[in-house]
Amino acid sequence: MENQKQSGPEPPIKVSTINCIDLSNPDIGESVALLKQACLDCGFFYVVNHGISQEFMAEVFAQSKKFFYLPLNEKLKVLRNEKHRGYTPMFDEVLDPDNQVHGDYKEGYYIGVDVPENDPESEKPFNGPNVWPADGVLPGWRQTMEKFHHEALEVGKAVSRIIALALDLEVDFFDKPEVLGKPIATLRLLHYEDQFSDPAKGIYGAGAHSDFGFITLLATDDVMGLQICKDKDAKPQIWEYVTPIKGAFIVNLGDMLERWSNCMFKSTLHRVLGNGQDRYSIAYFVEPNHDSLVECLPTCRTEKCPPKFPPIRCSTYLSQRYKETHADLSVYDKHQA
Repeated sequence: MENQKQSGPEPPIKVSTINCIDLSNPDIGESVALLKQACLDCGFFYVVNHGISQEFMAEVFAQSKKFFYLPLNEKLKVLRNEKHRGYTPMFDEVLDPDNQVHGDYKEGYYIGVDVPENDPESEKPFNGPNVWPADGVLPGWRQTMEKFHHEALEVGKAVSRIIALALDLEVDFFDKPEVLGKPIATLRLLHYEDQFSDPAKGIYGAGAHSDFGFITLLATDDVMGLQICKDKDAKPQIWEYVTPIKGAFIVNLGDMLERWSNCMFKSTLHRVLGNGQDRYSIAYFVEPNHDSLVECLPTCRTEKCPPKFPPIRCSTYLSQRYKETHADLSVYDKHQA
């Protein structure tokens, strides 16, 4: 086995150029034009001057690391439940089953909108109380994450307003009570182990996938790893790295928005390759209210381009997609003994 090739990212390394949207820009027309170009081209863009301070972002990353540094038996005390709250162990998620030999080389932690068990709303999928590490284990951890969850949702709503204008809709088409008033908004802390990915062997930090929902905000550390494929049907597929920008969110569109826009806006295939370094990121998934009906937007249909998909409720759609990619919780029963 002396001439076995060394694991690592596939050469050559390509870096993608994607648009940057400044949320403090008073020229909304410029922001709309930049965002629309990004959504038609690759479905990825940066957002800067979003209102969350770099100092607070650094604190959220520091607290995230503190959780992942805990011993496995401590993390398993807050294992992911059927409401998708809590810890997801290494290999829990398989995003690209056709090409992965096992699950993703990452562990994560889900935090959603906190809905008490005695609230009738908690009966809905994805609704319920959050799961938290004991306060004595990580003092102040819950408060930091709750604050970030709240602030990130405001960023998501601000982005949704520019998306609405880019689709020739009213500015508050998405940012209104019946769409984003009671959203399925999920914060997910992520830690990728210090492994080398090797696509030729089916080993990935995160397998190739497109996100399920409306939009995703991603904050990353300075370790490269995220790649996008602008044309999933190309043979061979061409993968490009997205460079981390300090203090910025990388925003991408999800399959739900592609469906809503009748495939006018793109939900792009992406993956994570490990380069031997630990990598931390924080994803924030912004999805509409449970009962929101996702159907072809009036500005995205014509006689020559009728709706490509039937209408579907948001929670119905998301429940199916989560079920397809996550391990059955019964596989962890042995850890609970």
